[in-house]
Amino acid sequence: MQNAANAQEVGLTKGPFALLMAGLLTTAVGQSFIFAILPPLGREVQFSELQINSIIAFSALIFSVGSAWWGRLSDQLGRKPVMLIGLFGYAGGTVLFALSFQVGLNGWMSGGSLFALVMLVRCTQSVIMSATNPGTAAYAADRTDRLQRTRALARLSSASSLGLIAGPAIAGALAGFGLLFPLFFAAALALLAALAIAVALPPDERIVRGSRDHKKLSPLDPRLRAYLLCSFMVFTGFAGIQQTLGFRLQDMLALSGTATVQKTGLCLMISALCTFGMQMTVAQRFQGSPMILVRVGAGFMLAGAIAVALSSNLATTMVGMASMGAGLGLVVPAIAAAASLAVTNTEQGAAAGLVTAVPAAGFVLGPLLCGSLYSLSAVISGLAAAAILVLAVVLALVSTGSPASTEP
Repeated sequence: MQNAANAQEVGLTKGPFALLMAGLLTTAVGQSFIFAILPPLGREVQFSELQINSIIAFSALIFSVGSAWWGRLSDQLGRKPVMLIGLFGYAGGTVLFALSFQVGLNGWMSGGSLFALVMLVRCTQSVIMSATNPGTAAYAADRTDRLQRTRALARLSSASSLGLIAGPAIAGALAGFGLLFPLFFAAALALLAALAIAVALPPDERIVRGSRDHKKLSPLDPRLRAYLLCSFMVFTGFAGIQQTLGFRLQDMLALSGTATVQKTGLCLMISALCTFGMQMTVAQRFQGSPMILVRVGAGFMLAGAIAVALSSNLATTMVGMASMGAGLGLVVPAIAAAASLAVTNTEQGAAAGLVTAVPAAGFVLGPLLCGSLYSLSAVISGLAAAAILVLAVVLALVSTGSPASTEP
């Protein structure tokens, strides 16, 4: 109720705000399933750690490119159609992704051919599902007073955090029915959200008519450059830790596949709880420069990465993931709001696309780097992620950000 009331203050009525939240929530739940399930599932079909992380990395690359493209397209086609493409594509792609692993579990395909099939399905899914986040963020920005933009986007970001909180716990419970069952469940949730948005979310013809003439927004645009580079470094470090977490826990604690999903899910849930807490408290109430939040958040994430890298037990790993989650809860809404405020009204979709694309780019480098180093040493893998976060902290300290656009 509080979220709905606050949404009304910034130009979103209760119904549309709830629908936007539902779309992001279901997508985040499904993605958290992937993060928890993929390490043990990949090992079940004899994939190496590098192959498993490559699935995440290359699909993230596709997601990154797709997000920027869909964001620009939403300035022309409208936000709602782009959101629906993303959600329906995610639902169908998740089913196909699960079925591709079922082929391997049944012994119908193995080795390089199975890996190629899984990679193809996941990358195809990523092209389409990358439409959801930029479409949703731009829809909210269109209906938000500029003075309230940080609060509004922080509340909207909390939907993804809620999904990351609930997702690992749900995945752990559903994994008892089989490692693939959570994926079919995620597809059903996304389908329901897509149908609800298709029926009930008000259209945005105003955006379609008013945004045909616009220039392409570059990630090197001086208004956005410092924020996007910090975001890339932060998510590279975070992805490197997150995508090797399942391997670390399984090896450190000698866990079965199902137990690995459950313990990994617990750590991810704790991390997401801290992200949600920071978004709902500090990020919403902070009135200073967004770069200050980026600095503090990156510092929290650095401390957490070091804790995970040097951990030898579950408790220390959970503390490290909690610190990383808290930092992410400051960085994400700060960068989203700063980018939205720095550009004009006709560039909102393009800016939202870039803000969505850059973290996905971090999920390309982070898993590949830390996944390849994990075969040498789990500690070295974690410290490599920490080193990248050191660079993020330094960049945030020396950067002042960029002024907000003067367009009303």
